Amino acid sequence: MTRATTVRAVLAAAVLLVSVFITLTMSPRLGLDLQGGTRMVLQAEDSATVEANRETTDRTLEVLRQRIDSLGVAEPVLTRSGEDRIIVELPDVQDPRQAAAVIGRTAQLSFHAVQGATPPGTEPESKPESETESEPGSGRLTLPDEQGTQLDLGPARLSGAGVKDATASFEAQQAAGWTVKLDFHKDAGKGWTKLTGEAACHPAGDERRRVAIVLDEKVISSPQVDPSVGCQAGLPSGGTQITGSFSAKEARDLALLIKGGALPVPVEIVEQRTVGPTLGAAAIDASAQAALIGAAATALFITFVYRLFGALAAVALAAYGLISYAALVGLGVTLTLPGLAGFVLAVGMAVDANVLVFERAREECQDRPTRSLRSALTTGFQKAFSAVADSNITTLLAAGLLFFLGSGPVKGFGVTLAIGVVASMFSALVIARVLTEIAAGSRFVSDYRGVNGIARPGSVRTWLTRKDPQLFRKPVRWLVVSAALVAVAVAGIVVRGIDLGVEFTGGRLVEYSTSRPVDVETARSTLADAGFGDAEVTTAGDGDISVRTGKLDNDGEHTLREALATEGGETTKVRDELIGPSLGDELRRNALIALGVAVFVQLAYLAVRFRWTFAVASVVGMVHDVVIVVGAFAWLGRPVDGIFLAALLTVIGYSVNDSVVVFDRVRELWAGNRKTPLATIARRAVLQTVPRTVNTGMGALFILVALAVLGGDSLADFALALLIGIVAGTWSSVFTAVPGALVLERTTGAPPPVPGKASRRARAPRSDPLDNGARV
Repeated sequence: MTRATTVRAVLAAAVLLVSVFITLTMSPRLGLDLQGGTRMVLQAEDSATVEANRETTDRTLEVLRQRIDSLGVAEPVLTRSGEDRIIVELPDVQDPRQAAAVIGRTAQLSFHAVQGATPPGTEPESKPESETESEPGSGRLTLPDEQGTQLDLGPARLSGAGVKDATASFEAQQAAGWTVKLDFHKDAGKGWTKLTGEAACHPAGDERRRVAIVLDEKVISSPQVDPSVGCQAGLPSGGTQITGSFSAKEARDLALLIKGGALPVPVEIVEQRTVGPTLGAAAIDASAQAALIGAAATALFITFVYRLFGALAAVALAAYGLISYAALVGLGVTLTLPGLAGFVLAVGMAVDANVLVFERAREECQDRPTRSLRSALTTGFQKAFSAVADSNITTLLAAGLLFFLGSGPVKGFGVTLAIGVVASMFSALVIARVLTEIAAGSRFVSDYRGVNGIARPGSVRTWLTRKDPQLFRKPVRWLVVSAALVAVAVAGIVVRGIDLGVEFTGGRLVEYSTSRPVDVETARSTLADAGFGDAEVTTAGDGDISVRTGKLDNDGEHTLREALATEGGETTKVRDELIGPSLGDELRRNALIALGVAVFVQLAYLAVRFRWTFAVASVVGMVHDVVIVVGAFAWLGRPVDGIFLAALLTVIGYSVNDSVVVFDRVRELWAGNRKTPLATIARRAVLQTVPRTVNTGMGALFILVALAVLGGDSLADFALALLIGIVAGTWSSVFTAVPGALVLERTTGAPPPVPGKASRRARAPRSDPLDNGARV
C-alpha cells in the first residue's frame, strides 16, 4: 500500500471503531412521533403589564417545568424556541387534557380584603359615580364567590409569589374535606397576619370579616376569619387553609399551581401533536424493514453492475450506515419519523459517489486499455471529486434550509440528511477508496478484467456508444415537451387545487382506531348528531378513521371520541395534530420562504461554480421538478404538509445534483475542446453521464419503493413525492437543463471555459502511482 492508502486505512479504522463503541454503549434518542407522547408549542403573549420577551419566556419555562415535574411525567423536555415560544414534549402522555389545563393556566394568585357583598338576585346599592367606578390601576374587583354572591374586593394585598409551599390534604376531623394548606415566606406571612387581623375587626358574620383568595380572576375561596381571632391579631402564616368543596384531584391541581407559581406572561397552545405508542413502534419496524430490504437491493444491484468493486462499495455502504447512526446517537440528535426516513433515504443516495468514481474509472480504462487498474481507479477518484463535492454541497444546502425554516419533526429530517451526506462522502472517498485500492493492487483482480467490474465498459455505456443518438440537434423540442409536462401539472393545481394539510391551514386532525369496523358515512352521521357537522371524515391506514375539524379544544376532542365510540366500540387515539391559525399562517409563509430561498441559494452557488447560463438552466430544471411534484399531488388529491415540504426540498437538492454532474462534464469537455460546437459537447457529456444517472437513480428507487410499500401512511406520501421527483429530476437534468443552457448560450458571446489546473492534469498522460516518472 502507498502512504496515502495507509493513512486512509488508519483513519477509516479509527472512525469505525469509535462508531462501534458508540453504537454498543449509547441508545438513540427517539422523538415523540416514534416513542409516543404529546408535543406542545406554547406562544407567550403580552399581558397588561409585562411584555413577552426572551427573559419573561425563560422565567415562564421554569415555572412550567416545576408544574410538569409535579405531574409525574417521565423525562419531559422543555426548551425555548425563538424569543417567545416554548416547546413541551411529554413522553407517553396520550390524553393531554390535564397537562394542557395545568400548563395553560396563568395561576395568578392573589389575596384580597372583602369590602362588601351583594347577594344573588338583588340589585347592588347605588353609589355616587365617583365610588362605583374605580380609577385605573386601583386594583378593585367585583367577582362572584362560591355561592354567586358578588363580592366587592379591595386591591390585592398578597400574591402567589409570597407562598412558600402548598399541599393538598383531607381534613376528616373538621369535616372540611379536601383542603389546600398554605405556608408563606417570612415577609408575606406578616402581610397575611395583617390582612386577617384587619378583617377580624369586623363582627362575626359580617361580609367584611371574609378574605377572598382569587386565582386567575376567580374566587376559589372566601372564608370568614374565625371568631376566636382578635382584632389586629391575625392568623399565623403556617396554619392557613383554603377550603372550597374540592375533590381530591382539584385540591392537588390547585396546590400544584400555587406551588409552581404564577406564569410571568400568559401562554397559548398554538400546536399540539399526540402520537400513540403503537404508531411509533410500527413506524420504526416499517422503516427498519424498508432500510434492510432497500439497502440489500441496492447492494445487490451495484454488485451486479460493478462486480468486485461493487461488492466493496456495498461494504462501504454498510460502514456508512454504522457511521451515520453512531453520529446521530453520539451527537444526541432526536430521531423523528421524517428523520428516520431521511436516514433510510441517504442509504440509497450514498452510492452516488461510488457510482461517479467507478464510471470515471471505466472511461479511463476504455480510453487507455493498457493502463493499470490502480492508475485508472486513482484517476477516477480525482476526476469525480469536483462532481461529488458540488452535488453533496447542494444537498447540504437543502438540509440547512430544512433545519432553519422547517418546524418540529421536519428539522430532524434536515439534521439526519446533513449527517447522512457527510457520512456518505467519508464512506465513498475514504473507506471505499481504501478497499478498492487494496483490491486493485492484487494481480488476480488486475488480470481478470471481468472480475473487478470497471476494466470493461458497462452494457448501458456500450449500447449508447453504439447507437450514438443525436440528442440536441433541435434542443427547443425538448423544452416544448418539458413545458407540456409543466402545463399538465399546473392544470392539476388550478383544477383540483392543493390540499393543504392541517399544518398549513390550522385546525385539528385526529386519527382513531376502533374495535369494531366503522364506515365513513356512519362515522360522519354520528359525529354530526354529536354537534360536529363540519368535521371531515376519511379513512386512514388499516380501517382507522381520520377526523379533521376547525378549532377544537381537548374537551371537544374527548367528546368527539366518545361519540365515535358509540359506533366503533373501544376507540383509541392513534394520532392527534392541533395547529393554531396563527401558527398555520406562519408555517405556510415559512414554506414559501423556504422554497424561494432554496431557488436563490442554489442559483447563487451554481452561478459561482459554473457559467450563469448553466446556473439558470439548472434552476429552471429544478423549478420544473417542483411544479411537477406539486401538480402530481394535486391530481392525486394527496395532502401537502410539512413532510411533503421536506420531500420537496430534497427533490430540489437531487435535481440540482443531477444537473451539476452533467454540467461538470460539459465544462470539462468544452475546456478541452474549445472549437467543438457546444451541442456536440453537451451530447457527449450526457451520454457519458447517463450510466451514472441510471445507476444512482436505481439505488434511490429501491429504497423509496421499499418505503412506499412498507412505510405505511406516515411515509407513503413522502416516498411518493420523492419517487416522482427523482423521475422528473432525471428527465429535467438531461432534457430541460441542457437544452435550456444551449438556448441561453446562443444569446451570449462569452468564450468557452479556460482549462484549469485540474483539467490540464486530467488531460496529461498519467502513470501508475508506483511509477516515479524516471525513464532510461
